[in-house]
Amino acid sequence: MKKTTTQKGNPELIEALNAIEKEKEISKEILLEAIENSLLAACKNQFGKADNIRVMLDRETGEFHVFQDKEVAEEVEDPMLQISLTEAEAKYPGTGIGDVVSLEVTPKNFGRIAAQKAKQVVVQKIREEERKVLYDQYYTKERDIVSGVVQRYSNGNYNINLGRLDAILTPQEQVNTEQFSPNERIKVYVTEVKDTTRGPRIIISRTHPELVKRLFEYEVAEIQSGVVEIKNVSREAGSRSKIAVYSSNPDVDAVGACVGMNGIRVNAVVDELRGEKIDIVEWNEDPAIFIEHALSPSRVISVTVDEEEKTAQVVVPDYQLSLAIGKEGQNARLAAKLTGYKIDIKSETQSLE
Repeated sequence: MKKTTTQKGNPELIEALNAIEKEKEISKEILLEAIENSLLAACKNQFGKADNIRVMLDRETGEFHVFQDKEVAEEVEDPMLQISLTEAEAKYPGTGIGDVVSLEVTPKNFGRIAAQKAKQVVVQKIREEERKVLYDQYYTKERDIVSGVVQRYSNGNYNINLGRLDAILTPQEQVNTEQFSPNERIKVYVTEVKDTTRGPRIIISRTHPELVKRLFEYEVAEIQSGVVEIKNVSREAGSRSKIAVYSSNPDVDAVGACVGMNGIRVNAVVDELRGEKIDIVEWNEDPAIFIEHALSPSRVISVTVDEEEKTAQVVVPDYQLSLAIGKEGQNARLAAKLTGYKIDIKSETQSLE
């Protein structure tokens, strides 16, 4: 395949692309390929959408050239795809039938068109790449906690600045008892990061149970090291949460590790959750023991479980019944969510009837 070059260089373009690569950390080659593809689309329209058109952009000089590849034929049936042997030999001596020759067909005004297209493509590509970089950066935060600054409150929504992007904390993801002031720093749980044409859209929450789990993971070194494991979390946001923790190391008190000395660790989480009560209970593979722990702070006399039906009959002292059930049934409800069992609680007197 043979070609010729006649156009003067465009060093300003190459210098600009080098600067963009350095400042924006966007590959120059990605920009050059995007420019070539854009110019190719424009050229194909001019040449009847022919597939044998190529646009070449010299990586060193910035020269633009358009080439049309044609097959050498004895009889030319399609002038867009074929060239006669006589015409081909005149341009490239020694050419034979079946060879493909590359003819420069750069339009006279192509330099101006190319410059305009290159500018449009570069601007668009910069936006796309910046959007991609932002998406990649925040996608790694999905299902994790990020810290943000409250910007404003409008129509029931909080606008939260997360650094390079803003996110909306909608009423559905807000805790009813929480109110924030402008410039207040809060932690939110990233439930999802969506890639949109306007850039990444970050869905955040203050009500998600995983927020409690992640807060403990950041506060408790034993969880970070894997010595203590959070087995499950049940939460009624703004009011109360229960977390079940476990350690395979018999020398480690999983509950004590999460509480911390003088309650420093659990209090840090409670403060971040604006006073939400937290029960930390020990997980056990025996569902009866686990259910007993889950009903903390009430005392339990007996637990009878049906593992197939996932139900449990619990007997508590008469004076502990209201504590076991909790205000409006909250303690029993959270224990059921935590253990995965439907729990029926009776007082000692009721169980004898």
